[in-house]
Amino acid sequence: MPRARRETQFWESALMNNATYIQYYNRLMELSIAMFDWKNVPDGIDVRFLELVLFSDGKAIFFRDEEVEKYLGLQFTYNGQLDMYHIPTGRRAFAINGYNRQLSTDDSVIIWNNLLHTPSKLDVEMMSKRLYNFDRIIDVNVNAQKTPVLLQCDDTQRLTMKNLYKEFDGNQPFIFGTKALDVNGLKVLKTDAPYVADDIYELKTKYWNEALTYLGISNVNNIKKERLISDEVTRNMGGVIASRYSRLEARRTACEQINKMFGLDMWVDFREDYREADDVMMLLSETEKNDNLEDDVIVKPMVEDVLSDLKEGKDV
Repeated sequence: MPRARRETQFWESALMNNATYIQYYNRLMELSIAMFDWKNVPDGIDVRFLELVLFSDGKAIFFRDEEVEKYLGLQFTYNGQLDMYHIPTGRRAFAINGYNRQLSTDDSVIIWNNLLHTPSKLDVEMMSKRLYNFDRIIDVNVNAQKTPVLLQCDDTQRLTMKNLYKEFDGNQPFIFGTKALDVNGLKVLKTDAPYVADDIYELKTKYWNEALTYLGISNVNNIKKERLISDEVTRNMGGVIASRYSRLEARRTACEQINKMFGLDMWVDFREDYREADDVMMLLSETEKNDNLEDDVIVKPMVEDVLSDLKEGKDV
């Protein structure tokens, strides 16, 4: 194969790899910054930008600028000593338009992304890389089912074989050859690539559900043909609920400090997850489809309790 052709195929493949990775990264990032419902946020605070900063930097600064008479939530850098709890006492807020201001513990509050004070960006990058890899494996394997052959021919017939292959690759229903086509000098070697796309897709789905669990989004990561009992449902949701604690607690702590310092009434909740009710109803449906009901506790009573809590606005 000519070098130019090889290089073209390489760059086409690399472009597809990058596009698939960016697709997953953007999807997970969008889900991450949409998880929290901020309440009573004063004018001047862009919640979307605030969540983007927390996602990428792991921290943001809240303060009031008396000159513009607005509360601001911006990026900042450490500027000074750390206190005994490793919290920076000096902070310099900045913006892309050149704005910057020196702040301290007396006139600003740090909003952390989680209790580790780390961004979510690294985790999303790692999960996106794994997911894109699964997608590209599926693409290659599915394509191998379409072209599971190696063609061997004389150099004089190379161009003819390329043209015939283009028709085959273009899904032509009929391929015509001339009398000059030397079929005796043509050898076809089957590669017999095994079809594993379904298995890889199942594995990818498990990793996608793992990503959703990290973000605190409910998902059914263990769907069986037989019915699920309530204990299994509870265990499946445990990881989802636990993943919410750190990021939610960090934001609520910041709200308490902001309210105390500035006399506001800010608060934040995890955005209401309609998937929780949908998932539980789906599990109930799977249960009712099974004719071989046993005597153990099933999920139906739990469904009724969950739906009742959702109607009353309680956390599930």
